[in-house]
Amino acid sequence: MLNRIILMGRLVADPELRQTPNGVSVASFRIAVDRNYQSKETGERQADFISCVAWRQTGEFISRYFQKGRMIALEGSLQTRNYEDKTGAKRTAYEVIVDQAYFADSKPAGGQPSANATPFPTQPPQFEEPQRGNSLSVGDFGSFEEIDTDDGDLPF
Repeated sequence: MLNRIILMGRLVADPELRQTPNGVSVASFRIAVDRNYQSKETGERQADFISCVAWRQTGEFISRYFQKGRMIALEGSLQTRNYEDKTGAKRTAYEVIVDQAYFADSKPAGGQPSANATPFPTQPPQFEEPQRGNSLSVGDFGSFEEIDTDDGDLPF
C-alpha cells in the first residue's frame, strides 16, 4: 500500500510549535495550494487549505524558518482522525503528517529570518585530525577488493 503526498503551497499563518508532555516538538500549520484551473464565474484561481503536522526536528525546522506567506514544499502522508466536536457531532479531520520540508521560494525581502530563528554559524566546524592507527592509508582498503572494470568498451 502507498500513502504519499507531495505538496507545494503558501503558509496561511505562522506555524504553531508546541511540546508534548514528554517534550516532543510538534508544529501545526495550514498551507494554501492553488488548483490548476480558474473559476468560470470569477476567473480567479481557487485554493485548497490543507492542515499539516510536523514532528520533532522537522517541526522545529518549519517553525524556525517559515512564516505566514512563505512558499513551502513538503512530503508526507495523509492521516485521518475521528473526534467529537463541542456539540457532540462526530467529525473527521484530515491532515498531512510531514516527513520532509523544503524552501520553495527565495529569501524574504531584507533577508531577515523570522523572529524565532537562530542564525546559521558563520564559522565552519572545526574537525580534529584522526588519531594514528585509526585512519586508512593509501592502498589499505580493509575488506574491500579492487575490481578491474577496464575491458576497453564504453558503457554507453
